[in-house]
Amino acid sequence: MEKVGILVISYGAREAAIVDTFQQSLEYRPEIYVVDKQMNPFNVRRAKEHVVIPDLNVSKILKFVMKRRRKIDFGIVGPEKPIINGLRDSIERKSDISIICPTKKFALEASKVAQRELFERTVPNANPQFKIFDPANYKTTVEVKKAVYSWLDELSNQAVVKPDIPAAGKGVGVWGDHFNTRGQLFEHFLSNYAHGKVIIEEKIEGEESSYQAFCDGKNLTPLPETRDYKRAFDEDQGPNTGGMGSYKDKGSLLPFMIPESREKEIEIVQKIFNSLRKQNSGDQLRGVPFYVAFIHTAMGLKILENNSRPGDPEIINILPLLKDDFIDICFKMIEGNLTRVGFERKASVVTYKAPPSYGGYSNVFPEFVDQEQVGKSIKLRDAYKLVQETDGDIRVYPASMELRGNETYALTSRAIAVAGIADTIHEARQLSLAGINAIEGGSLWHRSDIASSEHIKKSIDHMEELRTD
Repeated sequence: MEKVGILVISYGAREAAIVDTFQQSLEYRPEIYVVDKQMNPFNVRRAKEHVVIPDLNVSKILKFVMKRRRKIDFGIVGPEKPIINGLRDSIERKSDISIICPTKKFALEASKVAQRELFERTVPNANPQFKIFDPANYKTTVEVKKAVYSWLDELSNQAVVKPDIPAAGKGVGVWGDHFNTRGQLFEHFLSNYAHGKVIIEEKIEGEESSYQAFCDGKNLTPLPETRDYKRAFDEDQGPNTGGMGSYKDKGSLLPFMIPESREKEIEIVQKIFNSLRKQNSGDQLRGVPFYVAFIHTAMGLKILENNSRPGDPEIINILPLLKDDFIDICFKMIEGNLTRVGFERKASVVTYKAPPSYGGYSNVFPEFVDQEQVGKSIKLRDAYKLVQETDGDIRVYPASMELRGNETYALTSRAIAVAGIADTIHEARQLSLAGINAIEGGSLWHRSDIASSEHIKKSIDHMEELRTD
């Protein structure tokens, strides 16, 4: 078997799934060099070399890579920060190592304003109504407040406030969730406005899907549809999070979708891709440049946002189902000849467990928090035993966790993801929950309704109602 050195830039469970998928290769003998945000126990035990760079600083990563450049054949980047900061540009400029992620110029999630303007030029019908508020255009707070309120009149207050730059101010805010008065909305707006441009767009009713595609610079290869659960708590309550879980049906569609919706998604993203390819040689879009949050509405498809990286958790639903060797897929992306990818006709469900502080859980549900367990080590032995017993139909991927000696501890974000794989969503969900329930310690919690029959039926009924409007 041919030895292949692979660099993985890691943040959490998504990258643990990537490492795991590489190691399933039957054609290659991978040696994996992991640059991690923390001492992820999964990656530490599987990497040829593992280093922790908590801020994923580009210059520090580059230094690590250059010392090993003769051992690494290619690299893949999961988290957005190093992509936005131009990690691929830096590595490829200094070495002959090809990196699978877009270049800095095409890290579309770096600017929500640039995204909206791109979509307006290429796929205007998929854009919600929006207005950009640029500090350069307003002299006083009173002036911008008047402009904001005038726009809210047009939207009947049903608005979403988004900072241009990721993680600026208070971030995305939604009418009815984060604020219920114009005063509250404007306070949220100002916290973002202090950092630069802000978008206020219409709040849209519909059902969400996550579209992802592998890209070799010339071709887009769509991946099966997934559904993410952004809200922290059951019944879609609580704050937006990084995603508490997700599911995929056994085919390419979600249960509430019709084939025409999928075809339209592919057409929309292809138009955006074609527009961007005119600006570069194509390979600068290598990787997963389109991880698009679509919302299916009575007025057709709208784009909520686009990310220039694999989804977390959505890519975890898909990687275990690849029929093709993932290392071969990566080589084809680099060579520019990836035209198709095969998948097992299986369903998958991913559920995350998180520490009590995450999403404000301990404040909302203090009665369910075992204070004696908070901060204690996490026991994964029984969960890993299930991985073996089910022959991989359960996958356990630590995220915001770290090794301290021989014990594993949860940090502050989503701690661990468990994927269940089966012939139906229901069976996959049972497997995911079995793995989740086998994880003990730390008073970790999870949403209990990820991919539930009730939730899926509600989305099907809602979509049928919207289609008849």
